[in-house]
Amino acid sequence: MDKPDKKKLSERDICTKFITPALIHSGWDIQSQIREEVNITDGRVLVSGETVSRARPKRADYILSYKQNIPIAVIEAKDNTHIVGSGMQQALVYGEMMDIPFVFSSNGDGFLLHDRSGTYEPMEHELSLSEFPSPFNLWSRYRIWKGLDDTKERIITESYYSTDFRKTPRYYQLNAINRTVEAIANGRDRILLVMATGTGKTYTAFQIIWRLWKSGTKKRILFLADRNILVDQTKTNDFKPFGSAMTKITNRQVDKSYEIYLSLYQAVSGNDEEKNIYKQFSPDFFDLIVVDECHRGSAAEDAMWREILDYFTNATQIGLTATPKETKYASNIHYFGEPVYVYSLKQGIEDGFLAPYRVYRIDLDKDLQGWRPNRGQVDKYGTLIEDRIYNQKDFDRSLVLERRTELVARKVSEFLKNTGRYDKTIVFCENIDHAERMRQYLVNENADLVQENSRYIVRITGDSPEGKAELDNFILPDSRYPVIATTSRLMGTGVDAQTCKLIVIDKRIESMSEFKQIIGRGTRINEDYNKYFFTIMDFRKVSELFADPDFDGEPLENTEFDPVASPPSIKPVVPASSGGNRYVVNDVAVEVIAERVQYYGADGALITESLEDYTKKHVTRQYATLNSFLTSWTKAEQKTAILEELKEQGVLFDALQEQVGKDYDPFDLICHVVFGQPPLSRKERVEKVRKADYFTKYGGPARKVLDALLSKYSDGGIADIESMEVLRVDPFTAIGTPMEIVNTIFGGSANYISAIRQLEQCLYTAEC
Repeated sequence: MDKPDKKKLSERDICTKFITPALIHSGWDIQSQIREEVNITDGRVLVSGETVSRARPKRADYILSYKQNIPIAVIEAKDNTHIVGSGMQQALVYGEMMDIPFVFSSNGDGFLLHDRSGTYEPMEHELSLSEFPSPFNLWSRYRIWKGLDDTKERIITESYYSTDFRKTPRYYQLNAINRTVEAIANGRDRILLVMATGTGKTYTAFQIIWRLWKSGTKKRILFLADRNILVDQTKTNDFKPFGSAMTKITNRQVDKSYEIYLSLYQAVSGNDEEKNIYKQFSPDFFDLIVVDECHRGSAAEDAMWREILDYFTNATQIGLTATPKETKYASNIHYFGEPVYVYSLKQGIEDGFLAPYRVYRIDLDKDLQGWRPNRGQVDKYGTLIEDRIYNQKDFDRSLVLERRTELVARKVSEFLKNTGRYDKTIVFCENIDHAERMRQYLVNENADLVQENSRYIVRITGDSPEGKAELDNFILPDSRYPVIATTSRLMGTGVDAQTCKLIVIDKRIESMSEFKQIIGRGTRINEDYNKYFFTIMDFRKVSELFADPDFDGEPLENTEFDPVASPPSIKPVVPASSGGNRYVVNDVAVEVIAERVQYYGADGALITESLEDYTKKHVTRQYATLNSFLTSWTKAEQKTAILEELKEQGVLFDALQEQVGKDYDPFDLICHVVFGQPPLSRKERVEKVRKADYFTKYGGPARKVLDALLSKYSDGGIADIESMEVLRVDPFTAIGTPMEIVNTIFGGSANYISAIRQLEQCLYTAEC
């Protein structure tokens, strides 16, 4: 039998017929060491108006692992029309992302090896199919690269918890797990992990603890968190596999027979000596302590967590945080050291694991211009108002403008009425008093839904047992109520609100850590509940913090830490009252003077320039001239493929339509906005086709189909013409089934596709 012509084989055939057999021949086990077509990322979420799609995920053709948890080689395959090294640059991206030292490219003739470990000479060289290295060969080189002896190898090769070899932690989680276990194997006893909110810090911690516990490296472990709900969620969810070896410290008498202890840090510490339950343990009882959200408590020298950590000073200690703190007064980096791994919000959004956002900024006149009382003016309680200019720093602290709160509640309600009145929403307020007033005004704006269920809007604050009791219901994706939660600080951290689609900020935020935590309430994706992105409604200019380099920068870009400096004094917020230093004014009008929407760009930053300039910049990177764009558009078999590619590069067609005109096709938006051509609406293009003699070449049924396609284009755009799915809806169902339309009316798929191409040519050119 003749051998198949390699040049005619698909990439997948090259893998099946040449690459996989070469790996098996070299000793790789297809069941436990070889994974094919591995999605490394999910693909960035692309938002167009209220609709979403995903960019193409990064996918490795092969990931090879010597042990379950340690990927050591990646292979990028190409078909045989490419040279052997064509996939190398792509493979190197994957290798760097996944901490993989040995990177290969292949076209079925052989392999090109790139060595990131420094154990091969030269760094890049070709191998024949029969020369692919064995698992033992690559692992031996990996040991040299990592400096592993037998003891260290035993620790780092302990498997993570899994019930399926094919289901592994996400690549960044595995990086964090492996780097932490390696650091401990190498004797490091203070470790910091920085992972954006929503990326699975607790799951990552579980896998670290599991491997160290199973290997016998660490035998008694304490996991500390500062919210009871976090401890309970951890025990019942991520840490569940520990089973009977695990306990939660809940009382003042501890049982020392367990191995895994979970605790609210307040439960093991206090101001009185007898309340320090942790001292019932000997200082060397725990050999591993993991501190969740370590930016809040353990960074300060005199914090209660630090007291616990100092007591168990001989234990290995791991800090987990989304927002590394590095200020003049507190530093978790000073305590834990440089992070062994950082996974940022920007990277999480780029990979498609976190939800992108848009910012709806609303500026109010009194916030920007300030307000001064008239001489002798009193507030609603008859208290004389101090004569000075009040501005945004004062509002809802020393001065309450009730009509301002009313206006904010109205704008929030209007937004939800346009997007979805049952979209989970958190409104962050200055204080508990402000949160209660906001709840009242939101109730009045949404009286119809509150009438149906009073839990539609709730205040969830630390002083309200009734509100706190609703926190779990707000978090649960399948719980409809509550929908809107007003809060001040309680929901700012540690609340896993997977379906939160709107975050309203009506409080001043001057801490980058607090800002990141608040934004983190919306970054989770939940596909089952159609949560792919979220909106930030900003009434206090807080979104300007997105422009701060520290927002998504490296943790050491802040002020140099001074361990002996005294922390600043904190002035208490004046409680709500009818007098004192807080005035309540109910007869001052407040108006909106500016509104604008900012979108998350492809470069991971908010788009601050005009959409027109932004679009022009991104389109001309690929199409420098109108002629180059028109040539590609005319030649493209699928026009939508060009549009999808431009979307992936950051072009926001729906947002552009909102500004330029909803009646314009993306083709006309590009020609007009980028290249200055006069646009035609979709209806104008359809009329041009109908006036031409394009239809004369087709019989009655075919003409009816094409005319219906034109109507679909007029309403929805080019995607409706190119999708075969359109044939499954009215009015096509009255003409025939998709198969009948294609095969009977047009005489086959080739003829149908040819008719569509001619229709598109007539739409977009002068030729019909």
